[in-house]
Amino acid sequence: MTIYELKKIFFEKKSYAPHDSNQLLDFAKKMYLFNELSYKEYRNVIRDLELEGAINPIG
Repeated sequence: MTIYELKKIFFEKKSYAPHDSNQLLDFAKKMYLFNELSYKEYRNVIRDLELEGAINPIG
């Protein structure tokens, strides 16, 4: 899954665009916890979001 695809899913579920990459990071974590993303997809999306400047508040 790409960041573009994640943004599209975010918009479809929330009916508004994400404000920043941190909001997408939280959304990806939620999707992973609810088994909507595989571990591989989750890992790749998190890596790409962190490269864009997203900050993981836990670690």
